[in-house]
Amino acid sequence: MINIKDSVVYDSVIKEFNYSFANVYVFKGYVVSEVNEGLAFNWDEHAELIVKDVMSYLETDGSDLIYISNRVNSYSVMAQDWVKFFKKSYSLKGYYIVTDRKTSILGFMVENLFFKSKIKKFDCLYLAINWAEKGFVDVA
Repeated sequence: MINIKDSVVYDSVIKEFNYSFANVYVFKGYVVSEVNEGLAFNWDEHAELIVKDVMSYLETDGSDLIYISNRVNSYSVMAQDWVKFFKKSYSLKGYYIVTDRKTSILGFMVENLFFKSKIKKFDCLYLAINWAEKGFVDVA
């Protein structure tokens, strides 16, 4: 798997947020996150800060954004924290997960239980970005 900094799309980043726990890259119409290895990613310590920073920078509620979780590292996600995201009146146009790990299938299925729409899974970052650039959200 490739991270954004090592990819050909890095030149298209319009804003980069670097945290001690993750890097987040803002593009036109989509955002890509890369969370650090071994983290237990949750709303209160991580996601809320990212969401506030990105939404404030873009002046949006997220309904026009596709969020790509580029899972180049192995970490856990508190799937139930999506409820907190939606309670704050945030939304997303689409949510894509990029991973080549077979072990993340269970986590993907659990996360899908808490996310209001369907999650699209990719095994290639470039395919996910291609979909995001075209504004595709259909997961059928």
